[in-house]
This record gives sequence, C-alpha cells and structure tokens, in this order.
Amino acid sequence: MKNNLDKLKNYFGLNFNNEELLIQAMTHPSYANENDTISNQRLEFIGDAVIDLAVGKFLYELMPSEDEGGLTKKRAQEVCEGSLSQFAKSFDLGQYLFLGKGEEKNQGREKQAVLADAFEAFLGAIFLDKGIAEVYKVLNKVVFPEIKKNINQENNDYKSKLQELVQSDKRTLVYEIIAESGPAHDRTFVARVTMDDGIRMGEGTGKTKKEAEQDAAKNTLEKLAPTEKIDFE
Repeated sequence: MKNNLDKLKNYFGLNFNNEELLIQAMTHPSYANENDTISNQRLEFIGDAVIDLAVGKFLYELMPSEDEGGLTKKRAQEVCEGSLSQFAKSFDLGQYLFLGKGEEKNQGREKQAVLADAFEAFLGAIFLDKGIAEVYKVLNKVVFPEIKKNINQENNDYKSKLQELVQSDKRTLVYEIIAESGPAHDRTFVARVTMDDGIRMGEGTGKTKKEAEQDAAKNTLEKLAPTEKIDFE
C-alpha cells in the first residue's frame, strides 16, 4: 500500500512530513473498526472547513459582481457531496482507500459518500501536515479548473436565460434546424427559435446543432437586451 500512496503523492507533487496523516486520511471507518485503528472522520472535519474557505475565496475573486447570496449558493453547489466525489474520481482516489471487508464487497471504492468524505480527509491531512499552500496543489489541479468550467458553461447557457425571460408568460420556445451546409466533417447549422404560437424570435449558426441553437438564443437575447421584456402583442 505504501507504493500506492507514493503514486498518489507523486501525482500532486506532495511530500508529507507525517506519513501517518495520509494513511489516516485513506482509512475508512469500516477498516478502522476491523483493525482497531483511527479512521479518517476527524480529518474529514478539517478538510470540510478547508475546502469551504478555499472555494469561497476562489469564487469571491472569480465572481466580483456576485452578491453574498449568489456566492453562498454557488459554493454549496461546488462543495456538495456529488461534486466532491467527482473531484475524487478525477484522480481515482478510491484505489488508495483502506476499506473493511464488508465495504469492499459492497463496492465502497465507487460510493459517492465514501469518496466525498475521503477527499475532504485528504485535504485535511495535507493542511495539518504542510498548511494551506500545499492544499492548493490539489485544488489547482482538480477543483478550481472544474469550477471555472462550470461557471463558463452556466454563463454561456443562453437557452436557459431566454427560457427564464419568457417563462413568466407561460410561453414555450421551440428550436429547429432550418439549414445546414458544408462537407460531412465540417458542417454548419442554422437554427431558428420561435414561440409556441409561431413568433420568430431569432436565428443563429454553429458547427453543431447545439451551438446553433445557443447562438439563436444569444442573438434573441441581444435583441431583447434594451428592455429585457418581450412584447407579445
């Protein structure tokens, strides 16, 4: 198992002063109970606080116009159990865990809760051993890039923004591909968005159908931007 943990350390460029902290971080309560040792639960407690602080600071700097409520909501999304488990899966954290026989049999290495807890414990161990600067070696590699990608996708989801704009009037938006051109390996699509009663709202182009639909929504939003209201008369 030591070689396995060496692989984990090398992946992030970590060098522990106290190797026992890393071993503890990888020790699931089921293994601790069977082997009379210390589980990762206390380190999980520390890691939870560390990632809350670090992600909060990251969002504060990345989203300067967002208010407290928006920042709090976004942080909750990015440090929830599902997100933490995905961070853990990105470098296969499950393979390094010490699991009890029952947990191993029940596919514990793939369980969302197990991975999320272990990821927090891993961060907690790094923090106690070397401090917050060392924790950023992990966050900069597997957490912050994913958060930035998520925010960029949200910011560019023009279809959702347009839907929010019209939903108060209980209208339905319909997207259709009205033209396509170019060779099979380099197609260009033209999409049109209309209201459910046939009102043409806008058109857009893209290299995929989804891109064309997003462009159509974007162009429609730009036309509506001066008033942010739609005249249905």
